[in-house]
Amino acid sequence: MVARLRVPLFLAVVAAMLIAAGYWNIRPQTFMQPTPIVGEQPDIDYYVEGSRTVQFQPDGSLHYVLTAERLEHLRSSDISLLTLPDLNLYRGGDIPWHVRSERGEVAPGGTEVELIDQVRIARTDQRGRPTIVTTSSMTVFPERDYAQTRQAVRIEAANGVTTAIGMNAYLDEGRMELLSTVRGQHELR
Repeated sequence: MVARLRVPLFLAVVAAMLIAAGYWNIRPQTFMQPTPIVGEQPDIDYYVEGSRTVQFQPDGSLHYVLTAERLEHLRSSDISLLTLPDLNLYRGGDIPWHVRSERGEVAPGGTEVELIDQVRIARTDQRGRPTIVTTSSMTVFPERDYAQTRQAVRIEAANGVTTAIGMNAYLDEGRMELLSTVRGQHELR
């Protein structure tokens, strides 16, 4: 009878020792720290807090001044992410277009800028009349002086308010093309 109990008793003691060894090997720190993946690099290769960029045109006149609360550059795609971008676009003139949004994404080489969330574009003409364009997102092509959106747009000007779905803006000409569902409320003077 004692011989029949030795094997199960021996196995129970070995199991208890393995459980005890496993218990003592567990450390709370191992649950709090993520395990690093070997060979993987973080995608952000650099960032800038409180960035300010000034660009001049070939003739020396001011082209634009861009500030952002934070700029992060993604190594894999060469895209720069902007937090609270604020742009004054002069294009060689005295009166700038003032552009701002919650977030922005700048394509490699700065050829395309995607403005995201609470986009606001404002300009005052030479007579002091303001024009304010608001939308949820807009793509700007700085070298072509062109911007576009397929989202709802609201344009507040001196003589009224116009809303539409989608817009093409030709910044060098000061012309906006509204794409669909255009509604306007204007004052006659």
